[in-house]
Amino acid sequence: MLFSNKISYYQPADAHAFQDFQEDLQILIKKYHKKKQPLVIVCIGTDRATGDCLGPLVGQYLQNHSSLCSVYGSLSRPVHAQNLEQTIHKIHSLYADPFIIAVDACLGCKEHVGCITLSAMPLFPGQGVSKVLPPIGNISITGIVNRTSDHNEKMIQNTRLQIVIKLASFISSGLENIFIYPASYHRF
Repeated sequence: MLFSNKISYYQPADAHAFQDFQEDLQILIKKYHKKKQPLVIVCIGTDRATGDCLGPLVGQYLQNHSSLCSVYGSLSRPVHAQNLEQTIHKIHSLYADPFIIAVDACLGCKEHVGCITLSAMPLFPGQGVSKVLPPIGNISITGIVNRTSDHNEKMIQNTRLQIVIKLASFISSGLENIFIYPASYHRF
């Protein structure tokens, strides 16, 4: 897979962030998505840790809007470290050459907490907590929920739910606007 190593950052409080996120995501999809390639959104995380529930929240918001794409990972059926490989295998057995958009929470520097990232690179889930998991996605979207530290697992557990919900609403609204609703709709 060819991809750019550019990572774009969006601060939801910025007036143009939502529009910029949508436009950039549409550009990446048009550039890398083949016409007949099935679209799959994989939302990674668990509801057992506040900082890691961003993916399942996005999946929960999107689960009823799957006419143009398939959604994996929600609060009731999370995709996490224990079932990620199985989920990837299932997706590849159901869809020929799927185009995957991967969504996950991550930790970052203090200045980037509360930002969303978008990249035409795969997502490497579990890195923040020293887990070795397979990369996933043609496009990756992350929400930076807290700062990195010497105790990343503790940081994930002690993340404010308000930050996670704000990021999940921004991401899911952006995806909904592209795949479901006109550009004027957003939840946050």
